Amino acid sequence: MAYTGLGLVCALSGAPLFHMGGAPASPMLSWAVVGVGMLAAAASGAVTRYGMLPVVRVLLWIACALAGFAAFGLLMDVVTLMFGQGVDSAPTAANHALAATGCLLLATTARGVPSPAAATGAAAPPAPSAGTRSVQLAACAGTVAFLPYVAMKLVWVSGGTFAGVTGDQMLAISEHSGASGIWLTLESWGLDGTVLLAALGLFLLWGLVRPWGQVYPRWTPWLRGSRVPRGLPLVPALVGAATLAPYGVIGAGYVSLATAGVVTMGQGDFSSPGDALLVGWIGMIAFGVYGFALIAAIRSYWIRTRPVPVA
Repeated sequence: MAYTGLGLVCALSGAPLFHMGGAPASPMLSWAVVGVGMLAAAASGAVTRYGMLPVVRVLLWIACALAGFAAFGLLMDVVTLMFGQGVDSAPTAANHALAATGCLLLATTARGVPSPAAATGAAAPPAPSAGTRSVQLAACAGTVAFLPYVAMKLVWVSGGTFAGVTGDQMLAISEHSGASGIWLTLESWGLDGTVLLAALGLFLLWGLVRPWGQVYPRWTPWLRGSRVPRGLPLVPALVGAATLAPYGVIGAGYVSLATAGVVTMGQGDFSSPGDALLVGWIGMIAFGVYGFALIAAIRSYWIRTRPVPVA
């Protein structure tokens, strides 16, 4: 109902909820938000009235998928807010947040068939365990894919030159792009915000596939040995995977076409299109491989942390 209300207000006021190519899309797309919200409300209401009928479950998953598409960009909003920079559009950020919330709620509802253990109430968290070898190899791939990206960023913040751009030029580009004071301060200290976020992302990735990710670490004595709430790492992991995996795939496809000469890629702030392609490949490989590694880790974590029946 809240999502429907947001779409209705923006559709009637002409405020755009979506952006395409950096420019605001037609406000008429706000009516699509109204439609998704009405579908979600109708399907959820049908569950409470008629139970989980097969057709209702299908409608829930359709609404969940549409809400997931509408939530794309939430990670960028969170990143800008973390570094003290306002979002580009408050209605768009509200759309991302409400759509992501709805996606999680709809998926939970669609999967809401209790297990026998949950039905009897005799269930307990399983013992901490590691992901399978294939999942841990995927985590390794996600980690290695970020190394060139991190190295590139560290070269710039240390004052070096990469892809024809010096560190001073990159700092000037950040200032011209409206980077926040926190972001510029970190760069002046030789720290890059995206490198810090990459480190947090890799910490999250390995926490999902290793046993220590299921208990609070030893350096928290007041919580030592406590179980991590199951949803605590899953929510940021889902947001990251839903953003980075499609972003990396679509971006890699575009960079591939540009490399083959099918499309023309502008050089942007770089000295040549070749330099822009090099940076594009480094970024898209890092985001895409990490995104799919995160998907594999999420699935493994979900399976390994299911409550187990107890006598």
